Amino acid sequence: MSRFSIVSALRPIWQMKIRRRPYVLSHGVTSRCNMQCPFCEYWQEEKMEMTFEEIAQMLDGAADFGIGVYNAWTTEPLLREDLPAILEHAHSKGIMTSLVTNGLLLEKRLPDLSNLDLLSISVDGLESYREIRGIDISRILPGIRKSVEIMEHPVLLNCVISSKNVDELTDLVYFASEIGARISFEPLYEFENIKDDVWENMEVKDREIYRRALDSLIEMKSQGYPIINSLTYLKMVRNRKPSFKCHAPDIILNVGCDGMVETCRVHRQPLADVRQGVENAWRASKATMAKTVNECDKCLFFGYAENSLLYDYNLEALRHYEWM
Repeated sequence: MSRFSIVSALRPIWQMKIRRRPYVLSHGVTSRCNMQCPFCEYWQEEKMEMTFEEIAQMLDGAADFGIGVYNAWTTEPLLREDLPAILEHAHSKGIMTSLVTNGLLLEKRLPDLSNLDLLSISVDGLESYREIRGIDISRILPGIRKSVEIMEHPVLLNCVISSKNVDELTDLVYFASEIGARISFEPLYEFENIKDDVWENMEVKDREIYRRALDSLIEMKSQGYPIINSLTYLKMVRNRKPSFKCHAPDIILNVGCDGMVETCRVHRQPLADVRQGVENAWRASKATMAKTVNECDKCLFFGYAENSLLYDYNLEALRHYEWM
């Protein structure tokens, strides 16, 4: 993981700009979870998961299609016993691997992750972690510290900003710096299926407190603390204004655990079955995805916003955004 460089960017530039195809396959590898966070809608769904054979076939097609990164996420990927075999198969096809986890099983399963390149752990607070996630943070700290110790690439902690943690964002940055990790931030998103009382409880209503918290992050980023977000993005989050052109479908092919291509994390309508072939599913979906994105008010998920800034060669993001 590093800042933008021409050498490392040649392959994704060729794929996305010349071939006009997405470079990242983001796969919701399971709908199961060992937490039940109230602000998440994924664990409330029950979907059939693709078998290992189906996933391996998808990865074969993804490699032929030009995919360079396989991201396993949602709801808790470490619940899949065959995850090591999935990551190994992706590596065998020349695809970089990435994992997003809540960290609860991380210490136990770290020995299984030898074929993992990039690791992201959801850490939304220190003192507030129990209130947000329903368990004590001490249950995930050993796995975090061990992963920082043994992973070849820097480990990423990701914080979703809410009313519960807005006053301890700087503490999280200090924590990441202390243990040798990186950290990212993004605002809480009001998913359609999240209960009104949950949003009412977690939305940051005091705009001045929120703005001061983001100003502190911007200052810490400028001082060299290990915040991977660009200043451009942090200012958009501070102002609650997603002022960028979204290129999510140009960058990421989003596949649910049931094998259906979906537009993105926000517009999750199933469009085509990836088991009919990665390229076939993409071709069947791309017109709808483009139309949906063009009509969207845009979100501030950092993976979409930051990579869209890179896609449009935003100079500040090229210089300061440090993930993937």
